[in-house]
Amino acid sequence: MIIAVTILHVIVSIGLILVVLLQTGKGAEIGAVFGGSSSTIFGSSGAGNFLTRLTTGMAIVFMITSLALGYFAGRKPTATIFDNRAPVAAPSAPPAAPVPQSAAPAVPAAPESQQPAKATNP
Repeated sequence: MIIAVTILHVIVSIGLILVVLLQTGKGAEIGAVFGGSSSTIFGSSGAGNFLTRLTTGMAIVFMITSLALGYFAGRKPTATIFDNRAPVAAPSAPPAAPVPQSAAPAVPAAPESQQPAKATNP
């Protein structure tokens, strides 16, 4: 539902921009936009009326889709995937600090059981 409203909102937004850009300023004829003289494609007085009604209709749809998207964005989910998660116990001791690379031994020492036996002189 949200995706359909978003797509409609984008289409109406682009259409509204185009319809507003097609309209001319106050006192100018629509024929001046298309290069015609007194005979326009919308008729003698229908151009302003048609574009005004189209702009009004698109603005109403734009406002409705804006309110719908705002409503959908404001709704909070009732459940999340984290609701069923078991609580994690806090560690009893803080973790040990990492050893800097310069202080680390170059060759790890072997455990005592694996070290060769020392020769003793009797």
